[in-house]
Amino acid sequence: MATNTGLEDLVNQIISVITNDGRNIVGVLKGFDQATNIILDESHERVFSTKEGVQQHVLGLYIIRGDNIGVIGELDEELDAGLDLSKLRAHPLKPVVH
Repeated sequence: MATNTGLEDLVNQIISVITNDGRNIVGVLKGFDQATNIILDESHERVFSTKEGVQQHVLGLYIIRGDNIGVIGELDEELDAGLDLSKLRAHPLKPVVH
């Protein structure tokens, strides 16, 4: 049974994942399976706040279950490098409610 999740072209690329519980995790996609479970390397979580800048918590090698993924997107490294995350203010994402 072959599946086409569209993730094949993103392997070894930096991606951003928003989970159903409102977390934003950025890392290098190393692999995935038919259930869209993904493996990220060199990953970190970006924690948003309205009072202080974006904090980044290092996670390293990280596995995210497919049923906890809300959105996966390719990250533009050049654009991301130009952001000053310490000055960025935003409300944290809320969890998905079913």
